[in-house]
Amino acid sequence: MIERYTPVEIGKVWSEEEKFKRFLKIEALLCEALEKQKKIPKGISKAFDKVKISPQKIKKIEEKTHHDIIAFLKHISGQLGSAAQYLHRGLTSSDLLDTTLAWQIKDATKIILADLDAVLKAVKFKALKYKDTLCMARTHGVHAEIYSFGLKFLYLYSDLKKERQLLFESLDYVACGKLSGAVGTFAYCDPKVEEYVCRKIGINNADISTQVISRERIAYYLFIISLIGSTLERFATELRHLQRSEVGEIKEPFYKGQKGSSAMPHKQNPIICERICGLARLLRANMLAGSENINLWHERDISHSSVERVVLPDSTIALDYMLKKFAEVIKNLKVYPDKMLKNIELNRGIIYSQKLLIKFMDRGLSRMEAYDIVQKIALEVVNGNSSFFKEAYKDKTVRKLLKDKELEDIFSPYTYLSNINKIYKRFKLS
Repeated sequence: MIERYTPVEIGKVWSEEEKFKRFLKIEALLCEALEKQKKIPKGISKAFDKVKISPQKIKKIEEKTHHDIIAFLKHISGQLGSAAQYLHRGLTSSDLLDTTLAWQIKDATKIILADLDAVLKAVKFKALKYKDTLCMARTHGVHAEIYSFGLKFLYLYSDLKKERQLLFESLDYVACGKLSGAVGTFAYCDPKVEEYVCRKIGINNADISTQVISRERIAYYLFIISLIGSTLERFATELRHLQRSEVGEIKEPFYKGQKGSSAMPHKQNPIICERICGLARLLRANMLAGSENINLWHERDISHSSVERVVLPDSTIALDYMLKKFAEVIKNLKVYPDKMLKNIELNRGIIYSQKLLIKFMDRGLSRMEAYDIVQKIALEVVNGNSSFFKEAYKDKTVRKLLKDKELEDIFSPYTYLSNINKIYKRFKLS
């Protein structure tokens, strides 16, 4: 991922230096396990403590070897002295690569989960704060019925909370290493060595592998990453719509000294939300690449490797960046309830049409008969300059079936929120 979108902490997890340090740790743990099995002399694993990693020197060696693992092994071999005799014993390149990858995924996910928790906290706060704030719900972009602005956040909270659970639980399946050798038969290394090393670095080991772990695991992980990104995108899109000049119900933070346009000094654009939407597209593209990586030749080919070197760091880094920026937007969001009320009034009361429809049905009219009458009244409003209340008051069926007070009660906006506490109760928010 480019530096512009790379938070420092998660960026470090995917750095070249960090990757080589993890290679080194796995090689040391391999020797430690072999020492315990009395297959190599005691103390060999301690030799790895003195090794100094230089990504620059490894890169220089790779220019000749055209093989990164061999370049790494050659780099540390000279520092190990006689202990180099036992280096990489029984392993293949993918044992280092896949086990390190699983380890990096675990640590990157830990950072993502912490930032997702910060988002959930901010969203929950807004859901409670705006529970009783009236706004206009829209379907197809058109005014539908009165809504709670807090419900928008509660709906988001519900999805993100479930997706957090999916991401956390995915680690049992995804963060999974292997040290089973060239084609996964453990021909030169006992399975207990794999179990020991993976347990030491805090990941699971594959029950079975070829030269690699199955790429279904990676594809599933990238799907969940893209799912969370798409959920953030959905709400960012909602905020972008609500910030439009014609709507003006919210505004994402705009800081002192910030500029909106090089040409138009007045502009305050929803650039953070737009950035989140753009990066979500990247996550979905990477998800597709992950699915394409499932299909490998026989016990392994290398077609997946180049893809994963890009999509896994980029996807985890991009999502973490999105979460940080999203939390920033939610925490500092400017909300204009008065504008929400004005927008409710724009439609001159036609949003109360279903209430009148149901009232007619309660009085004995069939649904379709009632629907036709209410639609006729609503169209008079849409095509003219009157209000729904005035047109309904003039209608002979309304005059026949409803008293004045009953008609007035239909136009009470807070009745739409009569069951909202029951919805909130499902989430046990406090």
